[in-house]
Amino acid sequence: MNELYPIFLKPENVRFTLIGGGKVGEEKLRFLLKSSPNARVKVISKTFKKEFEALEIGENVRLIKKKYEISDLNHTDIVIAATNNHKTNLKIRAHAKALGKLINVADTPELCDFYLGGIVSKGNVKIAISTGGKSPTLAKRMREFLEEIIPEDISSLSENLNQIRKSLQGDFQDKVKKMNQITKDLIPKK
Repeated sequence: MNELYPIFLKPENVRFTLIGGGKVGEEKLRFLLKSSPNARVKVISKTFKKEFEALEIGENVRLIKKKYEISDLNHTDIVIAATNNHKTNLKIRAHAKALGKLINVADTPELCDFYLGGIVSKGNVKIAISTGGKSPTLAKRMREFLEEIIPEDISSLSENLNQIRKSLQGDFQDKVKKMNQITKDLIPKK
């Protein structure tokens, strides 16, 4: 059973520190920025691969060439350890836990407080997919499937439903009942 609790963060209100300037670090940063272009990210690495430095990053992302030290976790909320050295990742995890930070250790699910799952984004609609760290490939295939079947104009539907919701009268229960009635035929039943 997957006991993960999904949440959607407002990344402009959260400070990320990513340690690692190689392929895995680049993938983590690319994933984060694809989903949340305004994410505030500090990236620490002694060296950065050229593909990493070629990423189009905004003013909210800082690449800092230096050796990792515990003080790099000051003024951060979420840590991603993505170095190519298991011992360094373990040290980063120990530091993060001691400081009360949430941590993701790349490719080591048992050391993670959270996972970076598959994400489908279509305008206002965002769906997160997780296999509890068991199969990132399955999450990827599910993401591809959902991207294919969810219409591009889903945002206009969500905007229209938002306007209807705002216009409804009554208490919370009445509004829920009315919205359920309005949307009951949106998704075809098998």
